[in-house]
Order: sequence, then structure tokens, then C-alpha cells
Amino acid sequence: MGTDMVGMFAISKAGHDKGTIYLIVKEEAEYVYLLDGRLKKAEKPKKKNKKHIQIIKKEADDILKEKLFYGRHIYNEEIRKAIAQL
Repeated sequence: MGTDMVGMFAISKAGHDKGTIYLIVKEEAEYVYLLDGRLKKAEKPKKKNKKHIQIIKKEADDILKEKLFYGRHIYNEEIRKAIAQL
């Protein structure tokens, strides 16, 4: 997997959330932090091991990517809309 996954979408491959689509908002050594705007909201991202997700090639739109890059607040509604557009 690439070193910069922030702003990409991923599907959970393991766990009770298997099959859920998320937006990657933060990346650490072996973990990523994920949001879906519904259960995992901007206030409390889900921490998940990188080997338990499958990257979807599509990246978030420019507005969301810019907000992530500059550390601006992302609204749950924006995340839900971006996921729905996949």
C-alpha cells in the first residue's frame, strides 16, 4: 500500500464492520484512522490496522482533500455525501 493514504477511500476486510466504506483521515505506522460519517464520525475516528482494509483507488474530492491536508474540520455530512458518490 502507498505511504500516503490520507484522503483515499477504503473498505474494511475484517471485523464487525466488514464491507463498510470509510474515508482515511490519518495514517500512522501500521494503523489508519477512518470515518464514515455515520457510526464513525469526525469527532472520534476508528483506528484500524492497515492489513484489515482494502484501498479503493478513488480519492476524496478536492475540497475534502484540502481540508484533510490543512487539518480543517470535516463535517460528517460531507463524508456521507462523498461515500454515497462512490
